[in-house]
Amino acid sequence: MMRQYLALKAQHPGTLLFYRMGDFYELFFDDAEKAARLLDITLTTRGQSAGQPIKMAGVPFHALEPYLAKLVRLGESAVICEQIGDPATSKGPVERAVSRIVTPGTLTEAALLDDKRDNWLLALTQQRQTMGLARLNLASGDFLLTEVPADQLTASLERIRPAEILLPESLDLRLLPEGVALTRQADWHFDADSARRELCSHFQVASLAGFGADGLRPAVAAAGALLHYARATQAGALPHVRALSVELEGDYLGLDSATRRNLELTETLRGQPAPTLFSLLDRCVSGMGSRLLRHTLHHPLRDRSVPTARHQAVAVLLEDYGRRAGELRRELRGFADVERIAGRIALGNARPRGSFRPARIPDPPAGPGGARGRRGSPPAGHPSHGPRHARGGPVPAARRAAARSGSPASATAGSSPRVSTPNWTSCAP
Repeated sequence: MMRQYLALKAQHPGTLLFYRMGDFYELFFDDAEKAARLLDITLTTRGQSAGQPIKMAGVPFHALEPYLAKLVRLGESAVICEQIGDPATSKGPVERAVSRIVTPGTLTEAALLDDKRDNWLLALTQQRQTMGLARLNLASGDFLLTEVPADQLTASLERIRPAEILLPESLDLRLLPEGVALTRQADWHFDADSARRELCSHFQVASLAGFGADGLRPAVAAAGALLHYARATQAGALPHVRALSVELEGDYLGLDSATRRNLELTETLRGQPAPTLFSLLDRCVSGMGSRLLRHTLHHPLRDRSVPTARHQAVAVLLEDYGRRAGELRRELRGFADVERIAGRIALGNARPRGSFRPARIPDPPAGPGGARGRRGSPPAGHPSHGPRHARGGPVPAARRAAARSGSPASATAGSSPRVSTPNWTSCAP
């Protein structure tokens, strides 16, 4: 058994390995000492190796998630090794294999994630004075690329707030944010040509021109390394990552790190979550709405037409709060976090309990005179009865805001995850 453990540990030398043994996940040798110190669990010994007692520590399999959450908060990663063989038919040690690697930037489990914050895994590389950035929200499948001048990197990282940063071993950057997990990868992972081929293969396209990323060589190099790393942590494909989006830094108002901190948008000067602008404004009834609000505060747009459309959408809801916004909020409280549930289904780690809640689709708000419109059509007097609005106008903005605040119909065309039906009989309740 120890030979099997050591062979698996040799593949992940710098990461805590949780080795499944019956009803426990065990850690051995230096991992056991480290885990006992970080997790406040008992350190014991069992047997001998080279004449020395084998140190070990363990946690019950049903209580693994809280311990993983604590490790992630400390910036640590963990390898989860499961039994895949049948103990009744196995000769010798039961066959085991790595089922997943938990890192701060690749979390998908509801118990490990903050409902009100996106969890970004970010990769970056540098070519001359241009920084290529790629970031992935594994819980939702959002995959974004951008390029910024090297002197604006710190401000961009402050805006994105990644949970984990991947960078080449040879890249020396001294102004990275504190408290973010850093993962070094071999330089060849950031080869632009290999990255382009890997991305095209994943998205099943001939080129990246359709995503607007064909000329973004540094960002594409970072995206290839990011995709390779994310696949490795999940031990398989990422079927819900369906597209790339190119983010233009010029679309947002430029705020340096000091300005963001002093404005206390989402964090006080002492690093506390409240009182801040976000804590004051966040009255969302779903995690999806809170995450959208946080994103909006950190990404103030230069285009004034978009916030104008949002204000118009809010005005429509406030015309009769009890009958429109009030009813909508009550209905949205019944919806689960569809955005993240879809990601867990695609990755094959969804659980029936807590994943789905029955919710009644609300009837359309009453129009003037109290008459409700036909399901699927707005009430009389709604602005959409006028001329067709341009993209980003009041009605589409209202629809998008309502959807992202909690409606399961928030997936846009072409971005819905391609998922297979899970085998619920194999899932623990």
